[in-house]
Amino acid sequence: MSSVTRRLHPESHRTDRIGWLRAAVLGANDGIVSTASLVVGVAAAQSSQSTIVMTAVAGLVAGAMSMAAGEYVSVHSQADTEKADLDRERGELAADPAAEVRELASIYERRGLDAALAQQVARQLMEHDALGAHARDELEISSAMTARPVQAALTSAAAFAAGAALPLVVAAVAPASSLLYWVAGTALVFLALLGGVAARTGGAGVLVGAWRVTFWGALAMAITAGVGALFGAPVG
Repeated sequence: MSSVTRRLHPESHRTDRIGWLRAAVLGANDGIVSTASLVVGVAAAQSSQSTIVMTAVAGLVAGAMSMAAGEYVSVHSQADTEKADLDRERGELAADPAAEVRELASIYERRGLDAALAQQVARQLMEHDALGAHARDELEISSAMTARPVQAALTSAAAFAAGAALPLVVAAVAPASSLLYWVAGTALVFLALLGGVAARTGGAGVLVGAWRVTFWGALAMAITAGVGALFGAPVG
């Protein structure tokens, strides 16, 4: 066995997770922030606990459906754009393959290869998979980053529902007299944990990820509580 063969080993890269990770983090974060803010705002208006819980349930259902629809539409638009670009590239490859070789070679030259090697690499890659080579290096469409509308929609809806269920459960079991503070406090803890886990999964700093989502969640709840107190009875 050669030394080159011995050095080969399987690698796992975090970019493979970017599609579902983005949708999951966005959905769970939105579920916690929007539902907790909704509960805090209604609680600040001195509503009954049953009204608060029903509001949270309605927010969970509506939010999950909204996330699914929004993600599906937006990601499907990206998928349509990618398909149109690939169809156009397929036509250009059929019409003038020599020009496409030169185009691909020029990309490799800009990345640091000399002209002769760039031509050789371009020709060999196009003999293997011409459309794939242009999709990856000219259009910058990769399997890890490609749009998956259904996956994004289902992931976002499930993540939103899971995130929204946390403040909903707290609102249902917390004492009515201190419900607002229980929901706000536990929501901040949930957000910090979510931010830390998402940052670790994506390879970023845990503390930075936790602080980022916690700050914006606290701001959202504070503003909503202010609105609720303004239009409802004074807190206390």
